[in-house]
Amino acid sequence: MRRGETATTTRMGPLGLLVLLLLSAISLCGAKIVYPISDSHRSAALELFSPSFESLKEAYEALRTFEVLGVEINNYRSTQACQSVLNTLGSSSSDVKDVYYALRVQKILKCDAGWENIKDVTLKLQSTICGASSLFDFYFSVGSLVLIKELDIDAEVKLEDANGVFRSIKSLGQSDGRWRYNSNNPESSTRAAGIAIEALAGVVSLAPLDVDLSLIGSVKTSIAKLFESIEKYDDGALYFDEKIVDARDYQGPLSTSLSVVHGFVALADVTSEAINVPREKLLGLAKFFLCVGMPGNAHDFYSQIDSLALLERNNFSIPLILSLPSTVLSLTRKDQLKVTLNTVLGSSAPPVSVKLVQAAVSGSKDSPIINNQELRFDSASGFHVLDSLPESADVGPYEFSFRVDLPDADISNFYATGGITKVSIYLTGLTKLEGAEIAILDSDHGSIDTKNKLELAGKNSVALSANHLQKMRLSFTLSSPLGNAFKPHQVLLKLRYETNIEHVFVIGNSGKQFELILDFLELVDKLYYLSGRYDIELTVGDAVMENSFVQPLGHINLELPTTPEKAARPPPPPVDPYLRYGPKAEISHIFRAPEKRPPREVSLVFLGLTLVPLGGFLIGLLSFGVSLKGFPTSAVPAVFAILFHLGIAGVLTLYLLFWLKLNLFTTLKILGFLGVFLLFTGHRILSHLASVSAKSKSA
Repeated sequence: MRRGETATTTRMGPLGLLVLLLLSAISLCGAKIVYPISDSHRSAALELFSPSFESLKEAYEALRTFEVLGVEINNYRSTQACQSVLNTLGSSSSDVKDVYYALRVQKILKCDAGWENIKDVTLKLQSTICGASSLFDFYFSVGSLVLIKELDIDAEVKLEDANGVFRSIKSLGQSDGRWRYNSNNPESSTRAAGIAIEALAGVVSLAPLDVDLSLIGSVKTSIAKLFESIEKYDDGALYFDEKIVDARDYQGPLSTSLSVVHGFVALADVTSEAINVPREKLLGLAKFFLCVGMPGNAHDFYSQIDSLALLERNNFSIPLILSLPSTVLSLTRKDQLKVTLNTVLGSSAPPVSVKLVQAAVSGSKDSPIINNQELRFDSASGFHVLDSLPESADVGPYEFSFRVDLPDADISNFYATGGITKVSIYLTGLTKLEGAEIAILDSDHGSIDTKNKLELAGKNSVALSANHLQKMRLSFTLSSPLGNAFKPHQVLLKLRYETNIEHVFVIGNSGKQFELILDFLELVDKLYYLSGRYDIELTVGDAVMENSFVQPLGHINLELPTTPEKAARPPPPPVDPYLRYGPKAEISHIFRAPEKRPPREVSLVFLGLTLVPLGGFLIGLLSFGVSLKGFPTSAVPAVFAILFHLGIAGVLTLYLLFWLKLNLFTTLKILGFLGVFLLFTGHRILSHLASVSAKSKSA
């Protein structure tokens, strides 16, 4: 927006300004820094994982996450999971996948499971391997045998034809390092590669003799090719993902990366020769698993935690994470720069030195304010500390470059630090705002008609008046704590009309001097020719300003020309959200007054008249000589006759209840059942009477 340009907006108070500044700071400061696992992950684990498990796979993922994070497993979870383990291992019809996860759970909980059928389970797994045609058959069967071997159960666990099984799994591999799930599926997968490599590691572990070294070498070559296709973010985070996405099998980069990490860590555990995985790529994977923050579902959360646990215990190189407790330092409070170094799970790092290689203003070509300064290690707090910032440090965004130096070659080969780590840091302070004044100028000669000094550190209540031939000028100087020119993100002047129509103007600057001149003759269209009172409000704010403010300055009464016929109409005043979405006024229902009832005597007379037809009906029955001689005497017809008359009595009773208390819908439902009952019993009794009548006539 150019100097003097205006815009009609809705109201934004100090809270809105603060939120905007905070969001802008967070989006910049949090872009390149990651933090190890903390207590917040432990709290999230208890919320994400359900107390009850629908499958053994879910049970294992929850228990493994709790195990890594050090969260106590309650009795309900362990009892439920152990019961599932017992049922699965005790059944000869259990699927190999269920057996695999049952053994995984058993390894964590150490359940008192019966191992009577373990030999049968072992034979079944070995038989499955012999007839396996898919990668998952190999993976679950071999993995289950490895777990049985690790559990030290009295069962003979080995693969006689380990080389043959190895070649069968290897035959599903592709030249780019990825694998297929089965021979009938031409598409290869990165996740399948991790599953296959872990299965091959299991084969090596179960082999009675050493597996052919050339076969293991070919797998190491596949791992190297797999790492050549790793994806990369701008901040150095690395991850694996599928190139050809099948919506049915795709599980996202977290699950895919976990699969690959599982694979190469498992292979490294069973081979004596090192696997050539670059240390910076391990650190990049660690950064990816940490930079995702807190995953929103249980499976992704497990993938994150399990991957980090594997990276922390791998035999290649353990990633070290450099983090800062705060990336905002106050020059006013003379905050110290603190750096901490941990493993991905938050364990303490070995003795290292942290050097601040360079600290410079972001995006500036000026000389750095700090060069090659080693931070002091505080053993009490565990932080590497820069005691004080140089006197040349001013407010603004900076880029600090750190390097971690390990003391000797042995430790250097065992840990990955990633070379130079760049972190965005904000230095904040109190800016100096001086010489503020607001004036009304004559349009012809620019002479000052009215001028008022402003105390922006205190309260102001100026009262100005102007017409369309005059101008308003607002000016002040703004500088940093060191007296340098400083331009905040937001320097705005707002005019608010009586009907809450707002006009915002951007205040331009030349060095330290900020000035805005409003020519009301040019602004009459934008002001909709509305004469009257306008409140004046000044906003000065930036993420590094500790004294940002939104301050009312007073008001100005404008006399503008009469509105022309073709001039734009002002927008409707903004609706207060509290009035739109707040509680509505309570509605009081007024019911019609009941009609006046007749006297009691009239009602009783009317009741007597309604009973007259009933009396006439009874007299008529007696006059016609009605009797019960025709009532059936046989047992079955008599029962149906009684039931039929009871049904009629029920209908009459239902009419009475409808008159007294029941509604129409309830009455119709009951009447439907009674109607079917009457239809059935009436048909039976009338059929009997017709039969008796026919027999008497024939006689």
